[in-house]
Amino acid sequence: MRTVLQRVSKASVTVEGELISSIDHGLLILLGIEDADTKEDIDWLTNKILNLRIFNDENEVMNRSVMDVEGDIIVVSQFTLHAQTKKGNRPSYIKAAKPDTAVPMYEAFVQVLEKKLGKKVGTGVFGADMKVELLNDGPVTITMDTKNKE
Repeated sequence: MRTVLQRVSKASVTVEGELISSIDHGLLILLGIEDADTKEDIDWLTNKILNLRIFNDENEVMNRSVMDVEGDIIVVSQFTLHAQTKKGNRPSYIKAAKPDTAVPMYEAFVQVLEKKLGKKVGTGVFGADMKVELLNDGPVTITMDTKNKE
């Protein structure tokens, strides 16, 4: 699993002119899933995301997690995070999981986040042409990959 986390002051997802999800203070998570991803990847990644200290404390030091600040989360599926650009100019998405694998993993990821966070997590619409808006706070943008746990 690959993610791009963005600390946001606000974020929203719209599909065909309909607002699907919106949050204020929290995280926008773009999530890419590949066939090799497992429940262990979900557990590791959700723990890391929920405990990552990227929100400011009273001294303006990034020392608080999304849980500490009671922030909200939106998760958007993003197969293009697995783009391979080594050859030519057209990205290959061969490593991105097909919907029959990706959808259940995406849904499981969201469910685990909700359980650990203790509240509803916003989502996009899997496979839809989504319009994602955000106001990146900081800016703080962090990438993570469960196959390269650094």
